[in-house]
Amino acid sequence: MGILQLFLVLCIFFASSVVGFGVDPALRISVFDELRLGDGFDGLTQVQGFHSETRAFHFQGSSREVRASAEVSAQMVKKLKGKNEFTVLATVKQDRLNSGVILSVHQSDHRFLELESSGQRSEVRLHYRTKNQQDHTEVFPYSLADDQWHKVSVAVSASHVILHVDCNRIYERVVEAPSMDIPEDTSFWLGQRNAAHGFFKGVMQDVEVLVMPQGYISQCPDLNRTCPTCNDFHGLVQKIMELQDILAKTSSKLSRAEEKMNGLDGCYCERTCSVKGVIYREDEGWTDGCKNCTCTNGTVHCEAISCPPPQCPAGTAPAYIKGACCKECQPVCLFGGRELVEGDQRAVRDSSGRCLLFECRDKSMHRVVPTEPCPELNCPESEQIALSNRCCKVCRGHDFCSEGHGCMEHSDCVNLEAGDCCVCKDGFRPLRDDNAYCDDIDECAEGKHYCRENTMCVNTPGSFMCICHTGYIRIDDYSCTEHDECLSGLHNCDENALCFNMVGGHSCSCKPGYTGNGTVCKAMCDGLCQNGGTCVSPNKCVCQQGFTGSRCETDIDECADGFVECDSKSTCVNLPGWYHCECRDGYHDNGLFSANGESCVDINECKTGRNTCANDTVCFNLEGGYDCRCPHGHNCTGDCIHDNKVKHSGQIWVLDNDRCSVCSCQQGQVDCWPLPCPPVDCEFTVVPEGECCPRCVTDPCQADTIRNDITKTCTDEHNISRFSGSSWIKHGTECTLCQCKNGHICCSVDPMCL
Repeated sequence: MGILQLFLVLCIFFASSVVGFGVDPALRISVFDELRLGDGFDGLTQVQGFHSETRAFHFQGSSREVRASAEVSAQMVKKLKGKNEFTVLATVKQDRLNSGVILSVHQSDHRFLELESSGQRSEVRLHYRTKNQQDHTEVFPYSLADDQWHKVSVAVSASHVILHVDCNRIYERVVEAPSMDIPEDTSFWLGQRNAAHGFFKGVMQDVEVLVMPQGYISQCPDLNRTCPTCNDFHGLVQKIMELQDILAKTSSKLSRAEEKMNGLDGCYCERTCSVKGVIYREDEGWTDGCKNCTCTNGTVHCEAISCPPPQCPAGTAPAYIKGACCKECQPVCLFGGRELVEGDQRAVRDSSGRCLLFECRDKSMHRVVPTEPCPELNCPESEQIALSNRCCKVCRGHDFCSEGHGCMEHSDCVNLEAGDCCVCKDGFRPLRDDNAYCDDIDECAEGKHYCRENTMCVNTPGSFMCICHTGYIRIDDYSCTEHDECLSGLHNCDENALCFNMVGGHSCSCKPGYTGNGTVCKAMCDGLCQNGGTCVSPNKCVCQQGFTGSRCETDIDECADGFVECDSKSTCVNLPGWYHCECRDGYHDNGLFSANGESCVDINECKTGRNTCANDTVCFNLEGGYDCRCPHGHNCTGDCIHDNKVKHSGQIWVLDNDRCSVCSCQQGQVDCWPLPCPPVDCEFTVVPEGECCPRCVTDPCQADTIRNDITKTCTDEHNISRFSGSSWIKHGTECTLCQCKNGHICCSVDPMCL
């Protein structure tokens, strides 16, 4: 059969096999049909959908109850019960920033299967129960709530979960396997979690549950590419023809190359080795320090020299000599009860303190007369060190290595207190006990490397390299992978995070100065921002009005710093983060409440009756006060006694022990009221001790007041979800009271129990 005939036959075969993707009705749960939407559910309106082939409904309001009857729920649960492979499908157009549930199968607080989309957090959440009967939530950072149409599918196959959005594979994860051991009295809700929470707002269409793996193919048939289309086959035929042409040309080139190679059979090319500028011929050997080396086929092969213990006769001792690897027997001298070998020197001092230097030569100690005086030292005497092998002292920290040493290649000279020693470089091991000669460690052969998947370890002098296999790209120094999600941008790392490509995926780590899980990173300020300040970048706080400083730790005294100029009829009173132009005694605000006190006007205490003049006195109004004039010299005062102090009638003052309250004396009576506080716009607030106005805090457990968000729940010690604002007694205790504060659990001992 010719290629063209084969092409036609396969085109007909594939065209007939991929016409449609059928699903057994026994494996399909069409939620709209099962719930009979359109039969009078409040809050639902049938509208135009993404396409016109099926119905679409607009979900709105928060007084609806779209749930299946007990009989219908039992039928749907029967299809799901005990299954470990299923797919949830939906076509949605969710209102911008709405957070709501698409589908929920739950009993009480246990969610066996729930798909939720959070526009506030830009997340898709899959809630389910694990096989060990624990509640689990798998979070996929992705925003569906953008007022646009999206095809969504979540396919579960045992512990394998795949999220598709608009026929694109967004996430693929391995999770704890769900348990579909669903009780018969389970509730089945659409567009909400229950009658009070999780209301989805927007349009939904084609909401289905397929009890099968890879159900997303029903939503996106083009993803079923296990069999080629006719167009695919045509392309394959074209590629085969191109490869045949390339093969013919390559065969011709190989034939010509073989002819040339045959002409080289009579040639002999000797391969040599170049070491430290010296050329060695094939099979030539040489000694390199403590290694015997040979040139073999152009490659240097070395083996460490094995030094047998020397058998030294009397009067000699083994010692290293310059240029030799192994110890050799050397004549010894006895000096001060110790053996010294040839060339060793020792310094002694006589009774007069004079230093004498001796050297071991020919088995006896000989006096060495110095030819030059000792150099002058530029350090104090306390920093001068006397050495055992020379008469001249040196300063502490003297560079002995610069005077010459025996440390060879791959060994470093290290200065000590009174001399020097040799230390092998990293990646090398000593060939002698004095570390003067060192040999490379083959980390690859000895398994002392960190090369991971898809790499090959290659030894290098003092280290190793991890070489990527052909067709793989580097992640880091030790790992390689087929794809670089970080480089392609197909990752979910925060803009303030670093993306690290890994085998089979990637990881995110917040940049220095930021904290979080990598997908969400927030700036981190050392010591935290005080007084409600916001950390906007590493160690940078934006302070709330009225505070300053690098940590917003300083209250701005608007009164003392000249930021505020109050009217002459008022006085400036500084408050934490705020100020107040308070009307002076004898004045009150006319109702305009101007910030600088211009609205303070004189109080006509006589006309308003705000005076304590007795019936036998006459009231005279004054600017900022009044006067009770007593005829016939009677005592007519109407002052107040407050905290053992006299306050005139009409006088207004701030309490010494409570700077947040204002008091006034009126007709002998004292009245006090709290000062107004500036508004705060934050989730958690607390009123610090000694202050009256609330401040923003980041720790919810320190907060007096919280702005509850019922979408942020807590999981208690029984794995029960608690809504924000709820409280309970911790299991196993009688006095530990716990409270859910916007996703954070705060526990404390209830003082009423003590």
